Amino acid sequence: MSKETFVFTSTSLRALRLEQELQEWEDSRRALAHRRAMTRAPLPRAPRPPPRQQRLQEVRAPPPQLRCRDTAVHNTFMCGDMRGVYEVLREPGMVNALMETVQEEMVWTPEMGMWTLSSRVKQTSALRLAAGRGHAGCVEELLFRGAEVNADPGGSTALHDACAGGHAVCVQLLLSHGADPDLLAADGSAPLHLCTSAWSLHCAQLLLDEGAEVNLRTGESRLTPLHVAARRGLEEHVELFLRHGADVLATNREGETPLNAACSGAERPSEAGRYLRVVQMLLGAGADPRTAGRKRHTPLHNACSNCCHRIVEILLQHGAEAEAENCAGYTPMDCLLQVVEDYPDQQPEAVARSLLNHGAAKVSPKMLKQCVLSPATLEVMLNSYTSVPPCDWLDSLPADQSEEHRAFFHLVRQRSGQPRSLQHLSRCALRRHLGGRCQAALSRLDIPCSMRDYLLLCNDGTLH
Repeated sequence: MSKETFVFTSTSLRALRLEQELQEWEDSRRALAHRRAMTRAPLPRAPRPPPRQQRLQEVRAPPPQLRCRDTAVHNTFMCGDMRGVYEVLREPGMVNALMETVQEEMVWTPEMGMWTLSSRVKQTSALRLAAGRGHAGCVEELLFRGAEVNADPGGSTALHDACAGGHAVCVQLLLSHGADPDLLAADGSAPLHLCTSAWSLHCAQLLLDEGAEVNLRTGESRLTPLHVAARRGLEEHVELFLRHGADVLATNREGETPLNAACSGAERPSEAGRYLRVVQMLLGAGADPRTAGRKRHTPLHNACSNCCHRIVEILLQHGAEAEAENCAGYTPMDCLLQVVEDYPDQQPEAVARSLLNHGAAKVSPKMLKQCVLSPATLEVMLNSYTSVPPCDWLDSLPADQSEEHRAFFHLVRQRSGQPRSLQHLSRCALRRHLGGRCQAALSRLDIPCSMRDYLLLCNDGTLH
């Protein structure tokens, strides 16, 4: 028998015949149905309901949003436990569920006149929990499953939390899925305002590349991102914002510029260097050191209050007014005298010397006592007088202070009320004549550096 043939039994032949008959019957049925459809009259349209009834039928109540107070579920997203995440997300509604925590807080109740324990519910979401801690895999899984990228339970979005934590990968994921880079949180902050750490620079760059507004202001305080970066001394952020067109003259609700924010933020000596570089960048971009806020507090007032002598010097070189008064009537020199005792090791004498060399008036003799912990500052102050004023308060100094600087205080007592040298009187006359132009004028004179330093109140440890 040939390999291409096989034996038909009676059973197989009967099956083939039945299948052929069934196919012919099906073809006849379809042909009859087609002829009837072509000859039948069309059915009339169903009556439309009245407009009000139609609107009621179209409105559908959204499904209730799930709420979760299980801390184990919260920790799953906070820790980025992907196995636990897959288990939780078996329930589709958990993707956008409200994660709630209940905290007990002491609240003052005026009606009862006492503190009472009150429960406060805070809301967030799985996406916020994961993005705020930088778990990019968890964020990506939630976005893939339809997490609402701009949802703001609790007043903030996941993009706000990712920027606050400096998690650039999460920021990039959220932006690529449609996160709004200019959306304001409940406290009025945009994501760019929350890039407040050195490691958040990449986050700020991603936001600006996505079209974030560099001059966007917070809701109430009217701060720009440049205000925030300058206040924290973030020199790379300041440079980035200036490169993208940040307004260096923008004022907040108090009328203060980023330059004022930078000068007020330089409180620690260890951070003075980076704040100085921020101030230099702002001045180079056109910041005005004479701009004062509503309280007429200038950047120079703030720099003197923080005893930052290098910042004081550069502000004065760019035209800051050494005799400007704030709303309380305090000059920058008054601000310095108020903190000399707090910063005796931060060269307050250099600040005093810069102010006097740029036209600041000598202080009242009764204010000299505030310089007792900094004899170098006291010396600079005394050398601004044509004669050493009486310092009766020296007799009431504690023994330890008097003994430590006994030689200097003895010289002050000895010179008190005595005439000064002719050279010193000539210096005082020249400084009085030049006023605020003293520093600039003397730098152009063709005289030895030693003489120039003497005329500029050099501090060599002696009374002239």
